[in-house]
Amino acid sequence: MACAQTGSGKTAAFCFPIISGIMKCRLANDLSSMPRVSSVAYPSALILSPTRELSCQIHSEASKFAYQTGVKIAVAYGGAPIGQQLRILERGVDILVATPGRLVDMIERERVSLKKIQFLALDEADRMLDMGFEHQIRNIVQQMHMPPPGARQTLLFSATFPDNIQKLASDFLSNYVFLAVGRVGSSTELIVQKIESVQDMEKRNRLVDLLRHNVVNGKLALTLVFVETKKGADALENWLCRSGFPAIAIHGDKVQMERERALRSFKRGYTPIMVATDVASRGLDIPHVAHVINFDLPRDVDDYVHRIGRTGRAGQSGLATAFFSNKNMPMAKALVSLLQEAKQEVPSWLLQCSESSAPGERNSGPQRPWRSNYGGRDFRNAAEPVADNYNYNRYNSTYNNYGDRDFNNVPQQVENYHYNSTYSNGDHSATSYIDTSLEIQNSNNYSYDTTNNTVFAGSHNYSGSGLLEGSDGNGPCGYESVVPTGWD
Repeated sequence: MACAQTGSGKTAAFCFPIISGIMKCRLANDLSSMPRVSSVAYPSALILSPTRELSCQIHSEASKFAYQTGVKIAVAYGGAPIGQQLRILERGVDILVATPGRLVDMIERERVSLKKIQFLALDEADRMLDMGFEHQIRNIVQQMHMPPPGARQTLLFSATFPDNIQKLASDFLSNYVFLAVGRVGSSTELIVQKIESVQDMEKRNRLVDLLRHNVVNGKLALTLVFVETKKGADALENWLCRSGFPAIAIHGDKVQMERERALRSFKRGYTPIMVATDVASRGLDIPHVAHVINFDLPRDVDDYVHRIGRTGRAGQSGLATAFFSNKNMPMAKALVSLLQEAKQEVPSWLLQCSESSAPGERNSGPQRPWRSNYGGRDFRNAAEPVADNYNYNRYNSTYNNYGDRDFNNVPQQVENYHYNSTYSNGDHSATSYIDTSLEIQNSNNYSYDTTNNTVFAGSHNYSGSGLLEGSDGNGPCGYESVVPTGWD
């Protein structure tokens, strides 16, 4: 179960090991595991994603990674003719990228078998288990002859992993590792975030003001505008076009051809403004998106993180603007925490709103409770301390055996943490890995939102002795402090 920032390369993180594993297996079996022409496809790896656009993107990226390796990759998704997809599968497939609905259809037609699956990957896993796919995922993984956990390798990836979704996802895993990289569940500091107080009746005028200033070299920069409803997306698209702004909309009621045309037109800059619902908030990697505007704020801070993650990807800078109205008051506390964590300016009026609003409230519908760590910790480690004052330097532990500890003994082990938190006992045993790709700094005043048993991407910066110069060796793995470095 892996958690990492948006735009950090999660697709490559699960594609490369899968491709490598298939090639090693093929060499070990003297090429006898090569996919053969058959009316029934037996893929070795299955990658599931929640949307058609994300499936196509994963297929495109994985095909680049597997170039000239002989590993065959196919994609299956709804909204496109199934006959063409079946003909491609008949020629043999090693890695199948699919949406759950179309995959179930193919399995029921007895054109795909999961009996030989060695690798199962769920991209945007938290969204898939939280948006109504849970029944289909359980059906695919548990009822359709897929090898059980342990016999296959299972990889769950997302930028956010709330505790309740972790509990659901753990049903598909066996003795798994929870890996966290970077500022999990949060946004990179490369994205400049601005929250503006704009009431509903004023939003369109304010949007026009932003678009008029969003010009680079005489051309409109790529701008992604998120709205709450499909009807609202169509209405805003029509209004922008009538106002002289080239815009196009994408949402779930569009047929697949329209959705693909909208993405293609936006990427190429023919229509530099795309109005979208949350169908475009997850996973899509669109180069050179300069500005993300939350015309309507989402009801969940996780969705906000994913939305603004469409800009500032792969080390690039970006700008995200959100219109905050009275109906968004329940989001105030979470937004303040997120902005502070990403070292962004917090408007004074937003601080006042956060103090007067109850955390996690919504206008309607079910919800997850507001979380200060946005699902960036292993829920099995119930005793894992959370720094209420966001001071990272207080994370000092005297034990170094992170790779082999029993979580049943956490209450005894956490006594050495210098925290004022309340600990509760965990009831699972697991192995935790610590990635050594860290940038270690001897900092006594670095602040950060949460303290988790996580890893941070960066570079090595330590003395040849293995200890930080000036360190007393009492920190994690002998270092005084571990601080995130972003994705530079």
